[in-house]
Amino acid sequence: MAKISVQDSVSSPRDVVFATFRDKLDELDEFLPDIESIVTESREDLDDGRTRIVRVWRARPEEIPSAARKFIKPEMLQWTDTATWNPNDFSCEWEMEVGFLTDAITAKGVNRYSEDGDSTGIVIDGVLGVDASKIPGVPRLIAGKVGSAVEKFVVKMITPNLKDVNRGIEKYFAAQD
Repeated sequence: MAKISVQDSVSSPRDVVFATFRDKLDELDEFLPDIESIVTESREDLDDGRTRIVRVWRARPEEIPSAARKFIKPEMLQWTDTATWNPNDFSCEWEMEVGFLTDAITAKGVNRYSEDGDSTGIVIDGVLGVDASKIPGVPRLIAGKVGSAVEKFVVKMITPNLKDVNRGIEKYFAAQD
């Protein structure tokens, strides 16, 4: 498993940032350059004050390099995010499921939102695992090495995108003024 670790901040108060991520994430897609859509599939308010939300994210197909377009289908560009938002400690536990490699890729973690003056500190801690033996065409003999290499590559690739979501929320706030 590869560790996902991101520290960032958003220049708005914590309660506003937390509530916007929880309740209005679907409205942020226009402010995220690599995202085509974010759609809430379900929302459940739990008895202990937490909220569980399932969203489907879809990346923009034009982001695929032209040489790879005949191999990468549109359904491969989406993932499901199941997040449990806890307003008591301003945290969000999440699990991600990749649409076309559900058995091969696992990702889960927690986001924590802290007060930092008039800004919000955001810490994302998680893990990403790739079981390459469950990816079609990968020989079992080298699956461990392939899985490890893919984990490192994906974490390196998604880390800036996780920060881009924070820039997107700042653009969203600016558009509301």
